[in-house]
Amino acid sequence: MTIVTPKFGMGASVLRLEDEAFITGRGRYTDDIALPGMLHGYVLRSPQAKASIRAVSADAARSAPGVHLVLTGEDVANLGKLKSGVMQRQPDGSQAPTRDIPILCTDRVNYVGDAVAFVVADTRAQAQDAAELIEVDYDSEDAAGSTATALDPETPLVWPELRTNRAFLYELGDAVKTEAAFEKAARVTRIEFINNRLVCNFMEPRSAIGEWLADEDRFQLTSGSQGVHSMRTILAGQVFGMGPEKLRVVTPDVGGGFGTKAFVYREHALVLEAARRLGRPVKWAADRTEHFLTDAQGRDNFVVAEMAMDGDGRFLGLRIRLTANLGAYCSQYGPIVPYIGVTMSTGAYDIDALDVTVTGVYTNTCPVDAYRGAGRPEAAFLIEKLVDACARDLGIGPDEIRRRNFIRPEQFPYRTQTGRLYDVGEFVGHMDLAMKRADWKGFEGRLAGSKAEGKIRGIGMATYIEACAFAGSEPAHVELNEDGSVTLLIGTQSNGQGHATAYAQFVAEKLGIDVAQVRMVQGDTDRLATGGGTGGSRSIPLGGVSAARAGEALAEKISRIAADELEASSHDIELIDGTARIVGTDRSITFAQIAQAGQPDDLKASGEFVQHEATYPNGTHICEIEIDPQTGQTEIAAYTIVDDFGATVNPILLAGQVHGGVVQGIGQALAEEAVYSEDGQLLTASFMDYAMPRADDLPWLHFETRNVPSTTNELGMKGAGEAGAIGSTPATLNAVTDALYRAYGIGHIEMPATPSRIWAMIRDALAAK
Repeated sequence: MTIVTPKFGMGASVLRLEDEAFITGRGRYTDDIALPGMLHGYVLRSPQAKASIRAVSADAARSAPGVHLVLTGEDVANLGKLKSGVMQRQPDGSQAPTRDIPILCTDRVNYVGDAVAFVVADTRAQAQDAAELIEVDYDSEDAAGSTATALDPETPLVWPELRTNRAFLYELGDAVKTEAAFEKAARVTRIEFINNRLVCNFMEPRSAIGEWLADEDRFQLTSGSQGVHSMRTILAGQVFGMGPEKLRVVTPDVGGGFGTKAFVYREHALVLEAARRLGRPVKWAADRTEHFLTDAQGRDNFVVAEMAMDGDGRFLGLRIRLTANLGAYCSQYGPIVPYIGVTMSTGAYDIDALDVTVTGVYTNTCPVDAYRGAGRPEAAFLIEKLVDACARDLGIGPDEIRRRNFIRPEQFPYRTQTGRLYDVGEFVGHMDLAMKRADWKGFEGRLAGSKAEGKIRGIGMATYIEACAFAGSEPAHVELNEDGSVTLLIGTQSNGQGHATAYAQFVAEKLGIDVAQVRMVQGDTDRLATGGGTGGSRSIPLGGVSAARAGEALAEKISRIAADELEASSHDIELIDGTARIVGTDRSITFAQIAQAGQPDDLKASGEFVQHEATYPNGTHICEIEIDPQTGQTEIAAYTIVDDFGATVNPILLAGQVHGGVVQGIGQALAEEAVYSEDGQLLTASFMDYAMPRADDLPWLHFETRNVPSTTNELGMKGAGEAGAIGSTPATLNAVTDALYRAYGIGHIEMPATPSRIWAMIRDALAAK
């Protein structure tokens, strides 16, 4: 068998197959769906950050116009709580207890937005009006609102029965070895900072439709997600206590996820339970304020870190004390996010001793969980901020201290102090290329130009490495259709990344057909028995290889059928442009004819690639900024990225992923922050208060790759979905710090480095002089 490779296989810049529907308004999102007889739900939420519930009176709401059902905590006592099963072992070997999320609160509320009641009516407006008639008698209590002070003796307890706000404690590394490294150090650099809390503002707010299919004796949930199978498992098992076959989960188009749509939320259970009780479909759709208040938020760490160095500035040991805010409850993956992060503590550097302590804390705030990068952005920011501080203490350039301490190519495979196994890396290579592209040497001239205009200027870099595409697999299944097209079924879930295009490239390349002839099916537990979902940049590195294997297997079957029909050897068959022909002749048969000739099992194939270790994308980001000291306004003058993703599937899709991630990281560095008051009120609950980066805040982003193929992944891929958000935050903040240090000796500024914060620091520095 020979395959004539089509024009658009792996590595080609294929335009997205999905975009025509999206840009012409033919996308189909959950809130677009209107079912016959559908009712609408609204969640009554707590205005209190911490309070006991004395009584809930819902009689008036139940009698309100259009209302069909009102559920309170007592009404859903039959439903199980949403649990987190990922608590790490503590130093004494124990596993800390979780604090699970009730579907509706009964005796207490623990953050502003906690769910108290669910109202179902003919319209959303009627449900909302009725919810205002529910009387809740709250007994207010003092709340804990801050990560940094959560463990202070005077801070109120979120869960009094625990007698502490500490959720868990775990350690990594070797404290004795690290202490010895610090004792012999010629210099120690210390930093202390807050990794600010973020709201994951995807374009499409969450929504869900629940149905009770009485004739099938089971539920159906339709909702935007990052994977239907995990939702089915959790809802069926944890909440409803039934087998997974009793719940079908369907995900249509999804307008962004970034980790936050990977989780099961209360509303998923509520629409299903309401649909079962009423015998009619029930839809719930969030408004943007609900999103701010209740969708799992990201980051929120308080960190103290120290680096021990010898006289030449080489790193001897790293000590980290990290406090991670979980919010009021243990969200689905919340406890494991800081653990994943600190396993990348040493970054791209050869550090021989490490001592890390992570303390999880409860506060009366929205739960915290995985947000684009899930711990790796926090780790990269920590080490890259610290490395820059080391360079300033030593009086050397940020590039020079990195050169002295990078893991060298000949050291790979390299086992870190946290057990991570890096397979390959050429860190100096991409740093040098990025510096060249950014014209690092010409910075002094640009700095002089800024000074002449009364501005200050800075340049910052970050050389990140992250772990993704973790050990595991994502099987792919392909079918030849009657019209000669091919259907691919796979258990990941596109949230806008372009899966339909990327997967089609893998399959089309193996079958010799155009990418438009491949149709992807995701997001339906009835169509596909299992699936790992989308997260951790796993879809293409794992699913892509499986799709290629499935395409290969189907090509073999097609060739055998064609050989039988053409009375030839399968070795003499070539696949080209949707036909199978005998090499060197004009005798051929179309894929459509093959579909008619073959038996059903001969028209299907599967492929599965099992990966045994994570992959490790890495790269260098360089940000150059200019600041007006009179206003504190920051302008990003240039931004350069050189990444090592191992192999590129589609340069257009890749650039889109990187650009989007970079903007999210810049947003954290310069603009975004979820702010809670001391009494637990969210002060940034809308776009009036929560700043987002805009297109005119950014220059053109220069992006290129300098790939070193992974030896872990069969096709050399490393993953790229989160990398932009990992390298950009430290690069941007390091640039701001560089500008402030050059001009005023300011070596630290908290994120976000807003104009008001920059202006205040400059004012204070001038006053101090």
